[in-house]
Amino acid sequence: MTRKLTSITLGLAVLVACSLFMTYQTYGNLDFAIALRGKKIVAFILVGIACSFSTISFQTLSQNKLLTPNILGVDSFYVLIQTLSIFVFGSQSLSKATSIWDFLLTITLTMSLSTYLSFTLLKKFKRDLFLFLMIGMILGTFFNNVSNFMQVILDPNEYDHLQGKLFASFSNVKPDHLTIAAILIAIICLFLWHLAPQLDVLHLGNDHAINLGIDLRRLQLMTLFAITALVGISTALVGPTSFLGFIVANIAYQLMKTYRHQSLFLAGSLIAILLLILGEFLVEHIFSFNTTLNVIIEFTGGCYFIGQILYERNGNKR
Repeated sequence: MTRKLTSITLGLAVLVACSLFMTYQTYGNLDFAIALRGKKIVAFILVGIACSFSTISFQTLSQNKLLTPNILGVDSFYVLIQTLSIFVFGSQSLSKATSIWDFLLTITLTMSLSTYLSFTLLKKFKRDLFLFLMIGMILGTFFNNVSNFMQVILDPNEYDHLQGKLFASFSNVKPDHLTIAAILIAIICLFLWHLAPQLDVLHLGNDHAINLGIDLRRLQLMTLFAITALVGISTALVGPTSFLGFIVANIAYQLMKTYRHQSLFLAGSLIAILLLILGEFLVEHIFSFNTTLNVIIEFTGGCYFIGQILYERNGNKR
């Protein structure tokens, strides 16, 4: 009953936040405000669900609540793709290209590399998931270094154009992108929802999960594919949101106090949507666009991350 009450409360809070965001300071132009802000609400919902499902699943696989899927280097590879495309073709050539094909190409490249690395490295190192994660960190650092090198020698105008793509932005989301992203995210999240009972068993540890009949390597491969796909789609849609998943996953653990992933998925998604709406509200109406949503997420996530480390440290001392 407590978990159901928590979920209902979060749902009501999301509805109130959506209503406030859609109607605040419309000055009588409600139809125009709904058309302009409606696509942002849809983007908040999609990104929030994707971040929640991917981070909670990844932390279960790695059995570490301080890690996020960004350790796999997906965000860094997205930055490399955007930097390389402008470095080679230029912003003017890219602006003439169809945005939908650019969006699909980014998703395809991100998912292809992540899936290839997941299947190849896990096959080679078998059950050594942490070695796989370490290689992901090394690749992410490599991608960042290559991106930084190309950014240094870019034309200043091209660099300004690139920066607009490297920070999370919900203002320039295109409706056709939302439609494709909604379909893909719905399919992948339903797949993870189906895997949730197996992920519940994985909370007992890898050895216990194997003894209880879980095909560990198959579960790791399928879950990693879904995780990288969600992160790739979310990043291609609005840009990197590094700490969002970490925040919502750990708040969901504390609120729900359960190991059942379906409850955690639901609570985490609602928390993520609520935080995104409140963050964008602060950007638009409190800070008057003098900062970005990405800065608010990074600052909040950094503070929360440090707080979690100190909390875990104090807990271990006791």
